[in-house]
Amino acid sequence: MKTVLVFKTSINSELTIKHKVEHLLNNITRDPDSWNFDLEDCDNIIRVETQNVAPEEIINPLIKEGFYCEELKD
Repeated sequence: MKTVLVFKTSINSELTIKHKVEHLLNNITRDPDSWNFDLEDCDNIIRVETQNVAPEEIINPLIKEGFYCEELKD
């Protein structure tokens, strides 16, 4: 069963996603269609649809790259 993980981030541009984040998320999720950003949202949301990726697997690499990333709970 797939779940959707939602994160608040400091990522605020398509250029940043393309050059600094896309490869990270593709490596983690193994599926480029499983994640997306909502840069129109004030929290610069990223949603990741997954069956087997833990929130820390998204958070830690983004923080290591210098971005703020926090999971948003229901």
